[in-house]
Amino acid sequence: MPLPALPEVTVRRQTNSGRVAMVLFVLAVIALAAMPWWAKTGTIRTVLELCCYIAVAQMWNMLAGYAGLVSVGQQAFMGAAGYALFVLAQTFGVNPFLAIFLSLLVPAILAVPCYMLLHRLDGPYFAIGTWVVAEVFRLVASNMGFLNAGAGMSLNVMKDYSAFDRNIAMSWLCALLILSTIGGSYWFLRSRYGLALIAMRDNPVAAASQGVNVRRLRFMIYVAAAVGCGLAGAVYFMAQLRINPPSAFDPMWANVAIFIVMVGGIASIEGVLIGSLIYFIADRWFGEYGASYFVVLGVMTVLVALYARGGIWGAVSKRWDAPWFPIRRHLTYGSEDRP
Repeated sequence: MPLPALPEVTVRRQTNSGRVAMVLFVLAVIALAAMPWWAKTGTIRTVLELCCYIAVAQMWNMLAGYAGLVSVGQQAFMGAAGYALFVLAQTFGVNPFLAIFLSLLVPAILAVPCYMLLHRLDGPYFAIGTWVVAEVFRLVASNMGFLNAGAGMSLNVMKDYSAFDRNIAMSWLCALLILSTIGGSYWFLRSRYGLALIAMRDNPVAAASQGVNVRRLRFMIYVAAAVGCGLAGAVYFMAQLRINPPSAFDPMWANVAIFIVMVGGIASIEGVLIGSLIYFIADRWFGEYGASYFVVLGVMTVLVALYARGGIWGAVSKRWDAPWFPIRRHLTYGSEDRP
């Protein structure tokens, strides 16, 4: 007796919510690039700051949420790229917009020995090690006459460009920053490397037993996160037109990234976007309260870590399965979708 034909099985990776989110993401990137034609200079600077928050938080999310590398020193690479931009543009006369991309070589190169030094550490020791590295970078910059030591540097060459030209450059860099960090992370997580990264996040030992090169993957993520943070730092300090060691290597960037990811939802791009908007709005409305404002943010982060580890997006996704950036794979049997 012949066996009944089995239903055709395919893998479904996209969802209706993901398609809608993709269209909105593309429109958002286009809107960012077109800001000089619809937004004022103050609005462009505000949006640029938000884009930097999103980029740094997403890089920290890739490190801690997927690679299991909890860093509190990513500001080291932001400051390194920022200083590289100022040296290339102000000292050597390189076009500042070209210098942005050349400056990314510095965090990429520095990330290699830093990881070789830190990868033997685990858990809180790794986190402390990254903070120490960032402090070393700050002390070196504070004592280098080539970098004008603690006095910092100004990007005077930007005076050669009109305000409209600077607005165009900042807008396009904002679009590039979001496209490379958010779009790049989404593309990576949907690749075979992303599948290995998710397996490593769930259980590094089991992933290694199935052929995943955990060390190499963590190294790749660490270097990529360094470059992403470097791009955010270069864009941010170009807009500020000035850099000095305390601002370049400010640990507040790590604090902001941790808050955004923990409150929004770790190991999710959606959580980074939600957390960034929450922090940005809270900073605009309550930043004037100073220390008490930071205490409230810290308490909120601790409460989320203890009682809602998935963050806001984790709570939402438990009730509604409508991911904006779907990376899971579902089996589809015939004409009926059944996970």
